[in-house]
Amino acid sequence: MATEFNSFPLEIVYEIFGWIAFFSWSISFYPQVFLNFHRKSVVGLNFDFVVLNLTKHSTYLIYNATLYFSSAVQTQYRDKYGHDEMIPVAANDVAFSMHAVILTAFTLFQIFIYERGNQKISKISLTIVVVAWCAAAFCVFIALPTQSWLWLISVFNTIQVTMTVIKYIPQAFMNFFRKSTEGFSIGNILLDFSGGVANYAQMATQSIDQGSWVNFYGNVGKALLSLVSIFFDLLFMVQHYVLYRSKPVHHPSKVKVDEANKEALLVTSDSDLP
Repeated sequence: MATEFNSFPLEIVYEIFGWIAFFSWSISFYPQVFLNFHRKSVVGLNFDFVVLNLTKHSTYLIYNATLYFSSAVQTQYRDKYGHDEMIPVAANDVAFSMHAVILTAFTLFQIFIYERGNQKISKISLTIVVVAWCAAAFCVFIALPTQSWLWLISVFNTIQVTMTVIKYIPQAFMNFFRKSTEGFSIGNILLDFSGGVANYAQMATQSIDQGSWVNFYGNVGKALLSLVSIFFDLLFMVQHYVLYRSKPVHHPSKVKVDEANKEALLVTSDSDLP
């Protein structure tokens, strides 16, 4: 039988924080999607960030959905951490993961149909993704004989934590070398920051109600997800609002169009002379 909250008000607060995190994180994908659509360009958005992010959210979905829906995994969780402990995954976690996989995949699709400039997906990020999924597949075969499902989903959780740590790095360096955040939506970052804070507050609320911090180390992936996201979101805010404020990058294609327009105006002006 599932463990319940001791305090009804704290349960309400827990649900509120959870759905704030869900809506903030879910909506955070749309500013970048709309920016790409409006510009018909993905120049400025790091492709490695998107590829790594897709693997991150896919493995996180596997972890969340399995722990939330599987009674066998829940039993193994309580056998390890205590039968009075609540399952550290909520409905909003599963809903967010499903939505995140769909929107990240759509962003990747935009990369293939819009102007890319000279940007491309690096071999390093592709290698990381292939190694991650091969390792996950290998662990599946290890877990099958003993039915160590909790250990198996913890592997997927470890992969998502690793991807969370490294996925922001390419975008941060790209902004640094370009000295600009043009093409990378700050709206995404602001909403992501709000989601990270709300997610961490939700975990803290559960721990306060249960009088136990097992919620954090029993689902270290969710805790690290919030902390790492908050750290990089703050970094991107500094880059956008302080370091590279009002420093747009002029793309070669745009420069050529501007020069062509100027030349056309000069020709028109000359033709009007007596």
